[in-house]
Amino acid sequence: MTDDAATAPTCLAHPHAGPNHAAGCAAASGSDGRPLHAAALKFFWGPMDCGKSTMALQMNYNHARQGRRGLVTTRIDRSLGPQVTTRIGLAHEAIEVTDDLDLRALVRGRWADGVRVDYLICDEAGLYSVEHVEQMAELVDSYDVDVFAFGLATDFRSCLFPAAQRLFELADEVARIQVEVLCWCGREGLLNARVVDGQVVREGAQVVIGDTAATADVRYQVLCRRHHRTGDLGPRV
Repeated sequence: MTDDAATAPTCLAHPHAGPNHAAGCAAASGSDGRPLHAAALKFFWGPMDCGKSTMALQMNYNHARQGRRGLVTTRIDRSLGPQVTTRIGLAHEAIEVTDDLDLRALVRGRWADGVRVDYLICDEAGLYSVEHVEQMAELVDSYDVDVFAFGLATDFRSCLFPAAQRLFELADEVARIQVEVLCWCGREGLLNARVVDGQVVREGAQVVIGDTAATADVRYQVLCRRHHRTGDLGPRV
């Protein structure tokens, strides 16, 4: 056995496939300079308007400029298209996460095509399924792929989204995004209220597409806990 063969990395997706296969597998090759098994699942959360999608695109940019290659995924973006959009005007094409999409198969498929995948950026992760979160954890633990998830933690009723709850349970790191969002009263905005016909609603489907624009048929407004509980949207302008 040659020295090169002895030190060749093992592909975590196909541990018995040999060094030639491993050379095409970025997670095993360590070609980005990071040690093997250093991947992590990180969840960044916060209310609407706190800059989650902006941070997701910034994270993607930071890793890409260091030569890493990643995939950007989203689910039910406000644009209703396969892209990540932000309220400050940034946008990036993305893979739409459907109920039947397997994130592990997505990565393995890219590897099979000879495309490196070092990390995933998962925007709107609170709206993914619990099974998708399990797949994220497996990508980290078994494939050495970093997963950076960004999303809401709670719905319009202030209840945890199932995927967000699972991320809190499984993530190596959980961080609240520090961009401060204010309620109309000046207190810190914590919760997302769903507003229909000028009133806070308490019943309905957990996921309904809307925006923070006042002209939207269904809109969302970030409130402090006190005013979320009372349904007080503040002075009408």
